[in-house]
Amino acid sequence: MKVLQRYISAQLFSSVVFVLLAFLALFAFFELIGELPRVGRGGYQLHHAFLYVLLGFPGYIYELMPTAALIGTIFALSQLAARSEFTIMRASGMSPRMAGWILAQVGIVLMVITFLFGEIVAPASSEMAEKLKLRVQGAAVSQQFRSGLWTKDVIRQNGMTGKAIGSRFVNVREVRPDGQLRGIRLYEFDPEFRLTKIVSADTANYAGEHTWRLANVSETSFSGSTQNISTAVSTTTAPNRNLISEITPDILSVLFADPDRMSAKDLSSYVRYLTENKQNAERYKIAFWKKVVYPLAILVMMALALPFAYLHFRTGGVSLKIFIGIMIGVSFQLINSLFSHLGLLNTWPPAATAMLPSAMFLLAAIATLWRMQRR
Repeated sequence: MKVLQRYISAQLFSSVVFVLLAFLALFAFFELIGELPRVGRGGYQLHHAFLYVLLGFPGYIYELMPTAALIGTIFALSQLAARSEFTIMRASGMSPRMAGWILAQVGIVLMVITFLFGEIVAPASSEMAEKLKLRVQGAAVSQQFRSGLWTKDVIRQNGMTGKAIGSRFVNVREVRPDGQLRGIRLYEFDPEFRLTKIVSADTANYAGEHTWRLANVSETSFSGSTQNISTAVSTTTAPNRNLISEITPDILSVLFADPDRMSAKDLSSYVRYLTENKQNAERYKIAFWKKVVYPLAILVMMALALPFAYLHFRTGGVSLKIFIGIMIGVSFQLINSLFSHLGLLNTWPPAATAMLPSAMFLLAAIATLWRMQRR
């Protein structure tokens, strides 16, 4: 039986890799076509476009793996059924449960690979791709507001460990590709939301340990006294100043990143940051749970592919089965995206929103297998 298991596993792996490479080539072609209009702007040349597309491959591998696993498994099992090999295996005592266990072992390996790409490789390569484009084009990152980027921070007594003694609103005109901030304005408030300080600086560079190094700093303090206006407001300047803040370059990069391309670790950190600052984090909670659940979709897709092995070749050729597999894969991606939006609009629990599409397709796979066994 071990020989049979190795044979089926080899067929499955080769088919999944083949389908995945075909999808990658297709997506890379369309991505390159989309980048061609940008070639020639600034220093962005054709080789930069090729490198940008290449750096996007890990993200595509992560997104396409469940669909590739579905179609690759259907193709491999259909080939075995067409050559009557699967019929011989069944006659030799291979039950549907045993076949499902072989598929599950292959699926677990693919699931681990998908998890590694989603958590480590894809987020890093996507960040490198965006930084490459910004650096070559000489552009800066900014949100689509005339006043720049806005975010909120908490002021604590002893740096990052003390109790909260106020809040801070941060305005940044530009975020450079190297992480430098330009045109910074800070508005600090006490617990009663009275303005206590306005700080402006030309640039800010991250020094690590939640510390920003501000340059050319101007600070206006409001003491709250109404008896003497001259002492109630005071302004000081300094060439440099350190700022302790919960905001880090990773958090700033999240403001411009697609949550679906972030790692679960980064999403968890950002959800915690938003929650502490009493901001809406539902979108990022849903993205976090999708990251947790998405690798499991590979097992669901392979379970959906198993009934195709029990269909006789006369009921449909390999091409028809592959077409059905493509439709199932596309449907899964569309429903997965649809539920994300529905969950956000209807404030569904994030975990349930992420799990429902996979649960629906898993129930469909179980029902199909049960029906096949009944027949």
